[in-house]
Amino acid sequence: MSRFLLAISYLLFISTIVRATDVEYCNDNAQYHVKVQGVDISPYPVPRGEPVTFSLASNTDNVISKGKLVIEVAYFGWHIHSETHDLCDETKCPVPIGDFLVAHSQVLPGYTPPGPYSLKMKMLDGHKELTCIKFSFDIGFGSSVADM
Repeated sequence: MSRFLLAISYLLFISTIVRATDVEYCNDNAQYHVKVQGVDISPYPVPRGEPVTFSLASNTDNVISKGKLVIEVAYFGWHIHSETHDLCDETKCPVPIGDFLVAHSQVLPGYTPPGPYSLKMKMLDGHKELTCIKFSFDIGFGSSVADM
């Protein structure tokens, strides 16, 4: 019985530090070459001043040898940040046909306001859009004196 309670406690603890997030495609009618099944955000809620990783479970029907990730972030609907990353820095290239994982890690500044955010991510191969997704996440309200 004590092992069972320990296992339940562990699962409850893990569920608070990793969140699987559903994604929406930017254009429901587009025929994207990369399909994204979901995003895992760890830890969750996203902390300020500490590393966070966004892991995208994806699938492609074409080999991808290079590309870019274009990330746009909005806070309460207002565009606040954009950045571009080399796809091969976020996953192993060339990406073979089938399932693959894109993992982007970063540290948000300690002064980042808590609350709801939305993220739009495009994966590009040259000027060709391989996928475009949107999802939401929260930045935690907790802070420390070191954040000030």
